Amino acid sequence: GGRGGDGCPVITFPDYPAFSEIPEKEFQNVLTYLTSIPSLRDAGIGFILVIDRRQDKWTSVKASILRIAASFPGNLQLVLVLRPTGFFHRALSDIAFKFGKDEFKMKVPIIMLGSVSELQGYIDKTQLTEDLGGTLDYCHNRWLSRRTAIEGFAQKVKQTAQILQSFGTELAETELPNDVQSTSSLLATHTEKKDKMKEDIRVAVEQGDDILGSITKPVTENPEYKLNQDQLDNQTTVERLLAQLHETETAFDEFWIKHQQKLEQCLRLRNFEQNFREVKAALDIVSERLSAFTDVGNSRSHVEHILKDLANFEEKSCETVAKARLLASEGDAFIQSNHYAVDSIIPKCTELHHLCDAFTTETERRRNHLNKSLELHDLLEKSMKWCDEGIYLLASQPVDKCQSQDGAESALQEIEKFLDTGAGNKIKELNKIYREYAHILNEDLKDHVQKVFQKQESMEEMFQKRQISLKKLAAKQTRPVQPVAPRPEAFVKSPCTSPAKGNAWRKAGPHDQDGQHLENRVSSRGGSTMDDEENLAVLRQHVINELIETERAYVEELLCVLEGYAAEMDNPLMAHLISPELQNKKDILFGNMEEIYHFHNRIFLRELENYVEYPELVGRCFLDQMEDFQIYEKYCQNKPRSESLWRQFSDSVFFQECQRKLDHKLSLDSYLLKPVQRITKYQLLLKEMLKYSKNCEGAEDLQEALTSILGILKAVNDSMHQIAITGYDGNLNELGKLLMQGSFNVWTDHKKGHAKVKDLARFKPMQRHLFLHEKAVLFCKKREENGEGYEKAPSYSYKHSLNMAAVGITENVKGDAKKFEIWYNAREEVYIIQAPTPEVKTTWVNEIRKVLTSQLQACR
Repeated sequence: GGRGGDGCPVITFPDYPAFSEIPEKEFQNVLTYLTSIPSLRDAGIGFILVIDRRQDKWTSVKASILRIAASFPGNLQLVLVLRPTGFFHRALSDIAFKFGKDEFKMKVPIIMLGSVSELQGYIDKTQLTEDLGGTLDYCHNRWLSRRTAIEGFAQKVKQTAQILQSFGTELAETELPNDVQSTSSLLATHTEKKDKMKEDIRVAVEQGDDILGSITKPVTENPEYKLNQDQLDNQTTVERLLAQLHETETAFDEFWIKHQQKLEQCLRLRNFEQNFREVKAALDIVSERLSAFTDVGNSRSHVEHILKDLANFEEKSCETVAKARLLASEGDAFIQSNHYAVDSIIPKCTELHHLCDAFTTETERRRNHLNKSLELHDLLEKSMKWCDEGIYLLASQPVDKCQSQDGAESALQEIEKFLDTGAGNKIKELNKIYREYAHILNEDLKDHVQKVFQKQESMEEMFQKRQISLKKLAAKQTRPVQPVAPRPEAFVKSPCTSPAKGNAWRKAGPHDQDGQHLENRVSSRGGSTMDDEENLAVLRQHVINELIETERAYVEELLCVLEGYAAEMDNPLMAHLISPELQNKKDILFGNMEEIYHFHNRIFLRELENYVEYPELVGRCFLDQMEDFQIYEKYCQNKPRSESLWRQFSDSVFFQECQRKLDHKLSLDSYLLKPVQRITKYQLLLKEMLKYSKNCEGAEDLQEALTSILGILKAVNDSMHQIAITGYDGNLNELGKLLMQGSFNVWTDHKKGHAKVKDLARFKPMQRHLFLHEKAVLFCKKREENGEGYEKAPSYSYKHSLNMAAVGITENVKGDAKKFEIWYNAREEVYIIQAPTPEVKTTWVNEIRKVLTSQLQACR
């Protein structure tokens, strides 16, 4: 650490007896290291070597000087040798050095010194260590420890810089992942590595600070202490290394911030892209569902229901649209912040904005269409109601009063007053309707408009004819008469609420408000001048009116069930109320009710309305649609499964909630019987119409329609009885079509039975209800049930069955024309069946013969 007068570094070779034993390589390494410690400026001036050989021999001094001269790697300015202090060796050294100076071959002077005081003449005392009589603070162990620490710290700084550079290269060359999970994982991995790097830097800085503190510790403890040059150089070196370390850390931090920002932008982009795919898929679904709202409705209630569905759909879709708009805003924010992938984000944001706007626009367009449809149906229903009221008015005008001049004028005024109400209720210009509602008029709706307009024109024509007749009556005196006309029937429309509200089926024939049959009232008044044909025409008109009104009520009730129950089973908001066992059982519970609804709503009701002016021809309407009426058989065949499912889940919270929403007083099972009740109603109304149309043009068609409906009713009735079978373990549907069913007296005769039992069986008949299927005949015991309505129907306890593949028949039994035999397994079991009448027996025998014949043909 000492310096000469001009600042040249001083290297001291202390007195060391084993100096000659140091290996050459190690000696050179030490000299090289020592000459590298001073700064380049100081080393360039040259080194002063102080060789202490005061305790040595001259021969060793000479060898040492020669070795140092040969191996010293730096510039030399001066060599000072403290020669041996012994008298002999001192004299020897003087003589030898004087005569052998050339042997040392050094370009700098070598000065032989006899004492430390002479040495201080060349080097200041403050630059010499204590062993040379100086005051320079020096501890060799401390010097070694500090130099080792500085070298280690320098190596640490170098390694840290290399690691940071390598890590930076790795980060720069990393390809950005294409999915959220990989990007998130990469960000976490890189952040973990970065944190480890920062920890290593922190440890290195602490290490440097500790070294720097140890160097400056003497000054800290004693401000007057002066650091020697080596200490100052060490301080400078450590400070330079710390500055280098800080610079490296700062550069890495700046790079990491950019890299982290890019990764975070990538992660946000991948989240954006993933959310975009999910939101777009959701938007595609809601757009597809919205496109399904093409129906403009076939009645006011239907349109209101579609509007309600559209509102519910829009409410459910709001969340999806809101998510899409929020995501688009997020993408816009990316664009504003100069995201590196802005070229990829802009098209997605544009598409989201477009899809949301398109969905909103299309929803509004659909709503506008439905509102226009509602407006049109309002007009149509007003016109229909006005026409019905007009027909009602014409039918209700008392004929006897119209025979007088005053009565005719009063009726005429009544008609004119009614016609004045048509201003706000009737269709004025058909072409104007077509123009105004062109965008919603499909073929069905256009056809409906035409029919309503035709009905309106027909009604107005009827009024014109009546006006002409009344004007004639008002213009002339007629002889007094006492004609009798029926009072108008009070029509009761059944709203889509509860079967208890105006929905109880009336018995055969139209009735007035007092419940008295119109036919009885017409015929009960004598002296009428109205001929029989006019009376019958009025009665036919009332029957067709009741048929149409009850048909409309029936359609409304079916729609209520389908919307209030069946559709709710697919409603995600109601899913939590449906037990798992009831899931996906809608087709079993409701059968083909939707098919029945569409038939009546779209076809049969509109066809019936065409016959309102020609009620006696309504039989043709039934015959034209008779093939479609077969759907009732399918409905009733499914009824056992439907009833079984209902019995299991009738107390379900789901059904209770649906009933509450619909405000129905009766539960679903009452509505599931509506198709059965309706098919029964048709035959009653047809019988009434036939009664009043015997000599009319359509009488034959009415009779044929009644026969066909009775055939369907029989199949329905058979199926309804089959529903009531209890105790049968198998599936009744697997037994094939139900062909016949009825109650009989049955005797049994079994070969393997006990003798007394056999005798008892012969004389004591059992009451059994038989169900003949294509594959088996079932024997059941009929049990009457107590209750009301449907609950009053009988039930049938299953006893046993016979496979038709093993059945034989004996058609005649001696002594009784009503008996026949069914035997089983080659007469091992014999069942003697007694029918109520010979005709019933013949029917059953023929049907069983058909089954056995078809089996034989199938085998052949």
